[in-house]
Amino acid sequence: MKLRKFSGAFAKDTNLYLWIIAVSVLIMGLYDYRLGLAGILVLLYLVIHNMRTATRNKEELRHYIENLSESVDIATKNAILNIPFPLVIVDEEGFINWYNMTFSNLFQGEYILDKRLSSYLNGVDLGRVLKNGIEEFKYISIKDRYYDVYCNLINLKESSTERNIIIMYLIDKTDYIEIKNRYHDERTIIALLQIDNYEEVLKDIDELAKPAVIAEIDRRIKAWSSSNNSSIQKYSNGEYILHFTHRQLTEMEEKRFDILDSIREISSGNRIPITISIGVGVNGKTIAELQKFSHSAMDIALGRGGDQAVVKNNDKLSFYGGKTKAVEKRTRVKARVIAYALKQLIEQSDNVIILGHEMPDLDCLGSALGIYRCCRNLNKDANIVLNKVNAAIANLWNVLEEDEEYKNAFVGSQEAIQNCTRNTLLVVVDVHRPGFTECKQLLEKTEKIVVIDHHRRGTEFIDNAVITYIEPYASSTSELVTEILQYMFEKSKIKQIEAEALLAGIFIDTKNFSFQTGVRTFEAASFLRRVGADTTLTRQLFQDDMETFLTRADVVKSATMFKGNIAISTIPHHAKYPALVAAQAADELLNIKGINASFVLSQVNGDVFISGRSLGDINVQIVLEKLGGGGHLTVAGAQLPGISIEESINKVKAAIEEYLREGEK
Repeated sequence: MKLRKFSGAFAKDTNLYLWIIAVSVLIMGLYDYRLGLAGILVLLYLVIHNMRTATRNKEELRHYIENLSESVDIATKNAILNIPFPLVIVDEEGFINWYNMTFSNLFQGEYILDKRLSSYLNGVDLGRVLKNGIEEFKYISIKDRYYDVYCNLINLKESSTERNIIIMYLIDKTDYIEIKNRYHDERTIIALLQIDNYEEVLKDIDELAKPAVIAEIDRRIKAWSSSNNSSIQKYSNGEYILHFTHRQLTEMEEKRFDILDSIREISSGNRIPITISIGVGVNGKTIAELQKFSHSAMDIALGRGGDQAVVKNNDKLSFYGGKTKAVEKRTRVKARVIAYALKQLIEQSDNVIILGHEMPDLDCLGSALGIYRCCRNLNKDANIVLNKVNAAIANLWNVLEEDEEYKNAFVGSQEAIQNCTRNTLLVVVDVHRPGFTECKQLLEKTEKIVVIDHHRRGTEFIDNAVITYIEPYASSTSELVTEILQYMFEKSKIKQIEAEALLAGIFIDTKNFSFQTGVRTFEAASFLRRVGADTTLTRQLFQDDMETFLTRADVVKSATMFKGNIAISTIPHHAKYPALVAAQAADELLNIKGINASFVLSQVNGDVFISGRSLGDINVQIVLEKLGGGGHLTVAGAQLPGISIEESINKVKAAIEEYLREGEK
């Protein structure tokens, strides 16, 4: 080996040595020409020998390279032919030019040469490969197995022609997919189940019937749990905790938590329908986080009125059920506690800002005035955020403008932001969705936030509130605020216009005490009447001009029927108060025999507003939640930005059809 290295090194410098010999021969010839001639002969021999050796070495090298290339080609062909994973070659048009035996075995040896690749591999985009040169496609399904397909674009130049071929090889990922799916299916799920009206049901039945009702509830819940292979533990009266896997959750969702209907059908001496709520936590990183998710889901289910299941998958929420009317179950104790806590917060704050929703109605403004009165009675500065007066509150606003006390009570968003400090109390009324508030930026300016609302809780929520008082069983936010006023002060001091505004809020949301009206609603109205509210003057806050009345009549007249009992209508472009008329027309349509639900659409500044109303058989809240809206079972709304009326009608119809399909499952 050392000799070869020495010879190789010597051969590289042969020309240099020949030049040295030539110079030496020349020098010898100067001294003795005979020695010079002898040296020339020797030099000529060496040159000729060197030329022959170089020629022979080049020829040997050429043969060696040719033999090596042939060996590599043979090895490459053998490797491709015997490669342990499927390989296929296609042309630019997607026709199969060649494939190995492993690829052929995927299709039971079927002859597929010159056939289209797309007939055998779905999901491989040759256009992307031709564009990018190298491409990878994940989890391509072939006869119940899954493969990652790796593609490489090869350019072939043959004499004067040039063409591209694509080499694809497939890596079997079936075991990985099966393990992944098994892991997904067997993940632990924690769910909480609670009877919404446990105490109310038991109070309403005979003592002898109570054991039968309780036993029937337990039997049905445990039978449902057993049918889903889940474990269940009752930890309190009417409260259960369940553990099961994701596979069981999928089956429950496919059946849309049929336990909701099963419990509601119990009739063992109870006069009140029994309802349950279920909160399910999914995809928590730890058991503690799963339990936190399930508690959060339960809070949302109860906040939406109960009788439903809520699945919380991180930030994603899914709702099932909730199609029945919520039964009033809030207690005076809770209202008293909320009133006391709110009083403490007001007294400990520098100032109070009251925030309602965009395009406020009488319930929003009435409840805001009620909170304003609480603050003023406690000698605390307060402001109500109002950016624009709309037709719904115009009559009330005109009365307020005549009173000097309210000259500085209302502020715009910018002024409210300037007045807001870390020790400012922000009271949000008649709304719990940040995006629907009159000024969303205020929610980030202070840490002291109170939310008072009666709408069913949606997916978007003010989750950093110090106090959250959401009661979907209440008729209106004005009713809740009226109770707070009663419990906050022994002798309530409230101005007549404020009492009338609160009463108007109750009127507007109950449709003159015909919807969502409970005993507490009448008690709140009675209190407002005692402190000076005039029902005649309150009624005047709803008066419309002749143009609005005629427009509303035209909207009712032009309504079309959908699915036999649902009315859909639109507001003309020339209408003076489109959003207000839409809400009023939706109410009016329910007075027509045969109409169980109504949807009226209006367009304001490029956005479409939808007012939905129902007699209770159809849950308009669930329908409009599919379009990003919300509300109650009988009263709901939604806003669709940058869309035409025609497109909006199609979306409403699609949402109704989806809702009806879900009800059939």
